[in-house]
Amino acid sequence: MYEFESTVWRWRDDGAWHFLTLPDDVSDDIDDRTALKAGFGSVKVEVTIGSSTWRTSIFPSKEARAFVLPVKKAVRVAEGCEDGSRVRVRLRVET
Repeated sequence: MYEFESTVWRWRDDGAWHFLTLPDDVSDDIDDRTALKAGFGSVKVEVTIGSSTWRTSIFPSKEARAFVLPVKKAVRVAEGCEDGSRVRVRLRVET
């Protein structure tokens, strides 16, 4: 289980996709511990922000040089977070 804070950011100015960038140490640890990755180097995870928990995948980002986590609209609405919001994240890699 990993716990960290990160800032929500929107992909492209006109994009609907919102992400969080995992801290370097968390990204490195997940990369080192995860031998089997799915398409595009993705890793399946369970995530909690506030009272919202969901399953998704994190993806390696060449630009960020870290994994990025998509944050779906339902979670952003439920937790009152938007582009620029700082949030506390609990993340568990699924095996």
